[in-house]
This record gives sequence, C-alpha cells and structure tokens, in this order.
Amino acid sequence: MQSIPTHGAASGMGAVEGIVMEIIITFGLVYTVYATAEDPKKGSLGTIAPIAIGFIVGANILAAGPFSGGSMNPARSFGPAVGAGDFSQIWIYWVGPLIGGGLAGLVYGDIFISAHAPLPASEDYA
Repeated sequence: MQSIPTHGAASGMGAVEGIVMEIIITFGLVYTVYATAEDPKKGSLGTIAPIAIGFIVGANILAAGPFSGGSMNPARSFGPAVGAGDFSQIWIYWVGPLIGGGLAGLVYGDIFISAHAPLPASEDYA
C-alpha cells in the first residue's frame, strides 16, 4: 500500500521553527500580492503581478521546502493530511500561514494603502 505524503517539519526541526518558517514565507507571498496586484496606486506595476507572484512562490518553495514543506496555504496541507489520516503536524500549517498572511495584510495595509486617498466615485465625473 502506498502512503500519501503530508507536510511536516524536517527531522531535527521543531514545531516552532516550522511555524516561523511558514510565517516568513507566507508573509512574503501576501506582501508581494498586495504590492503588485492589490495596491490602488501601483500604476503600471500591476502588469508584472503574475510573474512576481509566481517567482515568490517558487523562491519560497525552494527556500522552505526542505525545512517545512513550503506550504504557504493551510488548504494545501490539509488535503493530504485528510487523505493520509495524519493530523499530527497540521496545526503548524494553519498557525504559520494565518499569522504570516495577517501580518502582511496589516503591515502593507497600514503603511502603504492607508496613505492613499480614494478616487472619487464615478458619479462625481458627470
């Protein structure tokens, strides 16, 4: 019988280190999404959003893959855990990405986007 591979911290690496790694890589991913695709004052920078997001995902997987699996997405780790019936380390992949994504949203939203004045509504142009 074949086993289903699941995410888990590398041998010799504790749960705290796995959480920190997932926080860092998810922060990088969400920050990149905000900076390239969501920022209302980005101008023509939005045209590079897909390639920038793809590069950060690839870099995060290369950097964190050997240590924590490089998940960046709780659903990506939860599916194989359900299939394998192994939930022993799944909490790492819920806690880390939720904290990392939330921090990126707060940092980028409070520092960059909140300083932006909203555009007037379309009825103001008439």
